Amino acid sequence: MVTEQIPLHFSWRDGLSFDNYAVSGKNAEIIHHLQHTAAGGSAAEQFLFLWGSTGVGKSHLLQAACQHAAEHQRTVAYLPMMALMGLSPEIFDGLEQMSLVCIDDLQTIAGNAQWDEALFHFYNRVRDAGNRLLVAANSAPPALKTQLPDLQSRLLWGPVMQLWELDDAGKITALQLRAKARGFDLPNEVAQFLMRRSTRDMRSLFTLLDRLDEASLVQQRKLTIPFVRGLV
Repeated sequence: MVTEQIPLHFSWRDGLSFDNYAVSGKNAEIIHHLQHTAAGGSAAEQFLFLWGSTGVGKSHLLQAACQHAAEHQRTVAYLPMMALMGLSPEIFDGLEQMSLVCIDDLQTIAGNAQWDEALFHFYNRVRDAGNRLLVAANSAPPALKTQLPDLQSRLLWGPVMQLWELDDAGKITALQLRAKARGFDLPNEVAQFLMRRSTRDMRSLFTLLDRLDEASLVQQRKLTIPFVRGLV
């Protein structure tokens, strides 16, 4: 989604919401915190650090938080650092005035002296402005190779929460939610077939699902096991 207040590279992907994220028992509390922070309630955390391995849904949840905040008429910026690290650290300038800023893939800039210093000052400005900051990385703050001890302390200002990988049943639910969001049905037997034939991290499974969806549209075929077998 892009609003008039948000430059294009600070926008987020439409269609990623809390409703189409498959929640496991261990992750339910995290969703609760993210929803509160995104909505901006008085009891919401000002800072929150989310971490977990590749494919557990960190980017989905940060963009869902952006969507949720926008639905509550809040100004939002989403910064996928893997895509933005080629820009200047000055991209943080002025973003403390946004109601919510979500910084994704922090590990890609952690340890770079210029980025570390810029992020340190940005944390301070967000605190002073009274706005909200959500950060995601592939490891907890102590494992990030930041150059500034004071930045390490800022990363720990709010709750640090680990996002856990889904079990197989949860992954099938996640695939079916993604399919529904794209406008088609994914039968259980087909989802189970994909689980047997693919690497089981969610990023690989979603990439495969997107490819199958495109093929089904081109060939005007439903996703059945005979059809899918010829493509995977």
